[in-house]
Amino acid sequence: MTKIFQAIRAGLLVPLALLVAGAAPAAHAAPRHALPGNWLRLAVTRGDARSGDTLDTLGVLLLCDPPRGHAHAALACGQLGAAGGDFGRIPRRSGVMCPMLYAPVTASAYGVWDGRRVDYRHAFSNSCTMGVETGAVFDLSS
Repeated sequence: MTKIFQAIRAGLLVPLALLVAGAAPAAHAAPRHALPGNWLRLAVTRGDARSGDTLDTLGVLLLCDPPRGHAHAALACGQLGAAGGDFGRIPRRSGVMCPMLYAPVTASAYGVWDGRRVDYRHAFSNSCTMGVETGAVFDLSS
């Protein structure tokens, strides 16, 4: 009788294993850029891993069609739109004096802008310098 139960159990486990194995690729098949329009996953990491500082990360999903998901979504989307999604082309804020204080932050973004993949990462000496160079995009305060 136990051999019958073992055979039944083995017969059920094989299809179950195949079902799970077949379902796993479908769960991972959705691309990271499945959202419509212009969108970016933004993050700001405070601290410096090389010095052993504690790292603190803030992040949001910026959607621009229509602007939402970010405390300053309309302004950030406007600045990115004017720069063609190129962080290096965002106009620097003028008249801002940043302290010469080393409090490192790393800004990162990935997503899609005008149909192109975006993958951006840049370290700044402090959050003031980051704000001067990236406008409202990485101003994740609410």
